[in-house]
Amino acid sequence: MNQQENLKRELKDRHIQLIAIGGAIGVGLFLGSAKAIQAAGPSLMFSYALAGIIIFFIMRALGELILYKPVSGSFSKYAEEFVGPWAGFFTGWSYWFMWIVTGMAEITAVGQYMTKWFPNLPQWIPALMSLIFVYIINLVAVKLFGEFEFWFALIKVVTIIALLAIGLVIISVGLGNIPATGISNLWSHGGFFPKGIVGMLLTLQMVAFAFQGVELVGVTAGEAENPNKSIPSAINKVLWRIMLFYVGSLFVIMSIYAWNQLDPTQSPFVVTFEKIGIPYAADIINFVVLTAALSSCNSGVFSTGRMLHSLALSKQAPAAFGKLNKRQVPSVGLTVSGAALLIGVILNYLVPEKAFVYVTSTALVGSLWTWGMIVVAHMKYRKAIKEKGLPEVSYKLPGAPITNWIVLLFLALIVVMLGVDQDTRVALYVAPIWFAILTVGYLYTKKRNAVTSTSTEKQAG
Repeated sequence: MNQQENLKRELKDRHIQLIAIGGAIGVGLFLGSAKAIQAAGPSLMFSYALAGIIIFFIMRALGELILYKPVSGSFSKYAEEFVGPWAGFFTGWSYWFMWIVTGMAEITAVGQYMTKWFPNLPQWIPALMSLIFVYIINLVAVKLFGEFEFWFALIKVVTIIALLAIGLVIISVGLGNIPATGISNLWSHGGFFPKGIVGMLLTLQMVAFAFQGVELVGVTAGEAENPNKSIPSAINKVLWRIMLFYVGSLFVIMSIYAWNQLDPTQSPFVVTFEKIGIPYAADIINFVVLTAALSSCNSGVFSTGRMLHSLALSKQAPAAFGKLNKRQVPSVGLTVSGAALLIGVILNYLVPEKAFVYVTSTALVGSLWTWGMIVVAHMKYRKAIKEKGLPEVSYKLPGAPITNWIVLLFLALIVVMLGVDQDTRVALYVAPIWFAILTVGYLYTKKRNAVTSTSTEKQAG
């Protein structure tokens, strides 16, 4: 399988480590956390901790599959091998579309962030420039993609560590003219669950999709320099990083400020940095979210190009998508994905906002499907070890298959919460349409491949 892919293994351990971190830290932590806090209060920390454990189980299942067969198609290939060709088709194309839609939103966001500094600059110009920038990065070499992701992720990490360090000083001893706050704000305004258990549950889908992209480390497996070492190392650190970066940040923010006094339209990071007198705090966070959006665009172009390449090798996409350039990069797949993102940027300006919301809702469905398919494929792999004698790896999902079922139940709970929340209910309307389109596409591809195979056999005969 690796020889067939023929991709260049240039991603070093430090690249994989930071790609894993970057995938777990989204723009929402810096900009949207105040809105999430208003929805659940301090219990939001519990939501992140619970979702973090589930994400860790998903990643451990993925890690076990990766060590069995480290390929760039990753979960799409595992779904195809252990569940069936249809599952590989559905997973590969759902993941491709998920990143295309996410990339559309992130490229548009780049344009919006740039207008803060250049209010007279048309928004489409920085959006287009960012797309060209990440396309060129991915076209040159996978090593260059890894290098940019390393620095993009490092910027986010340094910002969060700065918040944690400053916040802990304010909480414990105070800073300058700011007296020590202690942590009583965590329970003094309606308790730890001020909106009840239901309020906490309603944030689960918001929390889960903050981690959208954490599975990207699986797509890097086919180009990792030493996947047997770097992938398990990166995955093992996912849980404590989520606890530190998300739960830690929320602990600091809600200890310093009463949760019900935070302005949902303002970034808690900006408010905290301004509180201690850091100059240009808003500009600093704007720069951070700008690089975070660029990071997401970069990851989107990388992953969609690899997924098209993998689908082509499985004869579930046009054969041209499987071609590599001189630098062993799937240039055709990257170009097709780049073109799709360009169309998306144009559509984002032309179609009504609600129509675009319907499309982006499919990204939520794509994430849930991908995560669910990872744990289902993992269960089938474990079964195949016993029944078919497949090679067993030492790196395993703890507590399987019980943990597999816990993950699936959690994902089902998120689906229920999507239906309860009016803002996200549209995802459940979009999902059947999307899977109907995939069903037609799969049946057509299956029929085409059967005709091609019959024709080849006749010629050989």
